[in-house]
Amino acid sequence: MNKIGIFCSASDNIDKMYFDAAGQIGKWMGTTGKTLVYGGANLGLMECIAKAVKANGGHVIGVVPAKLEENGKVSSLPDRIIHTRNLSDRKDRIVEESDILLALPGGVGTLDEIFHVMAAASIGYHHKKVIFYNEDGFYDTLLAALREIENKGFGRQPFSDYYEVTNTLVELKEILTI
Repeated sequence: MNKIGIFCSASDNIDKMYFDAAGQIGKWMGTTGKTLVYGGANLGLMECIAKAVKANGGHVIGVVPAKLEENGKVSSLPDRIIHTRNLSDRKDRIVEESDILLALPGGVGTLDEIFHVMAAASIGYHHKKVIFYNEDGFYDTLLAALREIENKGFGRQPFSDYYEVTNTLVELKEILTI
């Protein structure tokens, strides 16, 4: 699993621990020769992880929607830029380019990306999973909601078929080196 798609926050107004974790993940990715596939913004955890991957010898692919370019929010770090029309195209290209998807903490955009991957997997467009990086229990409430939805019969298969959960970098490395 050399090409890791990352979904994460574009906010700079979040707790430092999330930046620290993103930096550690990026450092590991870079030193192990992984490729980062991400949204290409020069903001928040997106820029943080791209800097760490790049600084440690990794390859960076930015998948950039037109609106991001129009607003001057494109990172200068990617080795390759894939231009897309909109967020829907961006999600599709990130999934296509990645071996696996990793969700770091994020907002509504990150949730949209997570559910896009899971919904597409549920009807057979691909067999890729999302890994929730559950830093400080960030995704606990969402994971409980998914279990509740599933318990009420709204999943054809267990939702856990489409995701895994890690709480530490050690656990994440175990999954990504399989």
